[in-house]
Amino acid sequence: MSITVTTWSLEQVSPAELRPAAEPSSEVRIVRAEVPSPEFSRFLYTHVGGDVRWTDRLALSEEQWRTAVSAPGVETWVAYENGTPAGYAELEASGEGTVEIVYFGLLPAFRGRGIGGHLLSYATARAWDWAERRPGWAPTKRVWLHTCSKDGEHAMDNYLRRGFTLFETRVEEEPEVTVPALWPAAAE
Repeated sequence: MSITVTTWSLEQVSPAELRPAAEPSSEVRIVRAEVPSPEFSRFLYTHVGGDVRWTDRLALSEEQWRTAVSAPGVETWVAYENGTPAGYAELEASGEGTVEIVYFGLLPAFRGRGIGGHLLSYATARAWDWAERRPGWAPTKRVWLHTCSKDGEHAMDNYLRRGFTLFETRVEEEPEVTVPALWPAAAE
């Protein structure tokens, strides 16, 4: 069985295009996870993407996760609300001045509270100042990401509100994959 998935690719080609969101009213801090941790990365990935069917990394071994999150051009930024992980953004820079927001999202309990716009604004700003923080890297000329019809209902609106513009749309058939239950009792 397959499902039809629409994927939209969006970009910014100047830091002036970033339209930051207001900061949420709650106590939210965004911190870079400076010690690559496959366990923490998998926790964020599965709990942010579980209800919207993120599956591309689920089959990775611990060592493959470690390789992915410890690559020289990868950064993970985590939003915490009152000390609790609320969501994350994973950035991946190329040597040519392009930074992709590879993964971005919030845990379900933290959606709809203004944290997502703030986190996306912060992550996009970190993509734009990559070379200032990482000597030897080319200055960022482009920040891009993709979202799809499987993502949360407010994802596309958040990207457009932050100043991203659409540059490509693809429609493809994908095999329908059953996402493992995050809580085993939920599968019963």
